[in-house]
Amino acid sequence: MSGTCRCDFDLPAKERELARVQEDAQAPDLWDNQVRAQRVMKEVASLELVITTWHRLEQAFSDLGALLELAEETEGDERAALLLDAERDLDAVEREFEAVEVRLTLGGPYDGRSALLSLHAGAGGTEANDWTEMLLRMYLRWAESHGFKTEILSISSGEEVGIKSVEVRIEGDYAYGLLRSERGVHRLVRISPFNSAGTRQTTFALCEVLPEAEPGDSESIEIRTADLRIDTYRASGNGGQNVQKNDTAVRITHLPTGIVVTCQNERSQAQNKESALLVLHSRLLEREIERLEVERAKIKGEHVEAGWGNQIRSYVLHPYKMVKDLRTNMETSDTGRVLDGDLDLFINAYLRQNVGVEDGVA
Repeated sequence: MSGTCRCDFDLPAKERELARVQEDAQAPDLWDNQVRAQRVMKEVASLELVITTWHRLEQAFSDLGALLELAEETEGDERAALLLDAERDLDAVEREFEAVEVRLTLGGPYDGRSALLSLHAGAGGTEANDWTEMLLRMYLRWAESHGFKTEILSISSGEEVGIKSVEVRIEGDYAYGLLRSERGVHRLVRISPFNSAGTRQTTFALCEVLPEAEPGDSESIEIRTADLRIDTYRASGNGGQNVQKNDTAVRITHLPTGIVVTCQNERSQAQNKESALLVLHSRLLEREIERLEVERAKIKGEHVEAGWGNQIRSYVLHPYKMVKDLRTNMETSDTGRVLDGDLDLFINAYLRQNVGVEDGVA
């Protein structure tokens, strides 16, 4: 059983908190303020999930203890069979406990939100574009395995293969809290299939992760119509029926900050505008988070700028196979499994190492 979690969990306190929030949820005027109502209902659902899961774990441990006691009272093949069952049950309980343990590290104010994930190819042309597409596949598979819904908001294809950049909405509770560990530069080392000389090549891609903006954020982040320049253009495509004949794609420029966002994957201009405004709101939220982090860092006396040079993970496919996270030193030789979306080994290690460090949790 893992003993590395540094977060405290008080089940009675959570149950008292749930009772209080449920009382708020029953207030007759709750839905007079929809933003507040949605927050209350989301908090109820989150607390119910945590409490139910914890009670299920308690019951599983109790059942496991009873099974071991029964095994102690038997002999021979029956005893061996009971011990085998107990070992399997223990493995299952430990996996669920680990998932709960990681979830308890996600206490930041934005951790429970959906996420906007962006990938950008680094220098290297075709090789970098292909690597960015590999990363997109990896994150889409990771999201699918966790039951998250995904939506590609915008994508810029490479000239030959791959993609130059892509923005994906990953919808689900705690998507941001989990994926924020992926922010930074990802490095690939391999024999490039696009290099006729067969030499080893290194390439990079940048991953950005934002918490999705919510209606209540407008209280602190204001977007004025006068500050926006909205351009429309024809969405690009690969040909066939998916090519748009009308100007459905939308580009929004936020004049005070110079932030530019685009969305082209919806069928209508109105839908693309709505998605682009969501991305803009999330990017402005990120700027506010970074501003607060800088203020906290000044108090602490240090600040590390998040930039292109901050490589977080290496994926080596030649001359040996290894994926290594340079922040936690977690590594595995099963590169195929990682590129198929099995990232929890790295995500969990990062979250345990950084309990209370990010998003204002201290």
